[in-house]
Amino acid sequence: MQTYILMTKLSPTLSGMMKDREKLGREWLMEVKEKCPEVSFIAHYALLGTYDFMDIYEAPDAETAAKISMISKKNGAFSSESWAAIPYNKFLEMTDKM
Repeated sequence: MQTYILMTKLSPTLSGMMKDREKLGREWLMEVKEKCPEVSFIAHYALLGTYDFMDIYEAPDAETAAKISMISKKNGAFSSESWAAIPYNKFLEMTDKM
C-alpha cells in the first residue's frame, strides 16, 4: 500500500459550521469507507493555517487517492489535494541509485 497525505481546505460556508463539524466529518468518513473500503486511515489532524485538515492514509493506488479527494470536494471542500508520501529511508535508497 502507498501512503498518501490529504490536505483539505473547507469552503467558507463549511468553515462557519463549526458546531456541525463532527457530524459532517463522520458523514464524509462513512462515504469514503463505503466507496473506498481498501483505504486505511493512519491519522487525522485539524490545522491552523492554509489548510483546515490533514489526513494520512494508505491506499492501493493513485486512482483511489483521487477518489478520496473527489469525495471531499463533493462534500464541500474548497480544495482537496492528495499527495503521495515516500518514507524517508526509501527516498534515501532512491537517491543512492541516481
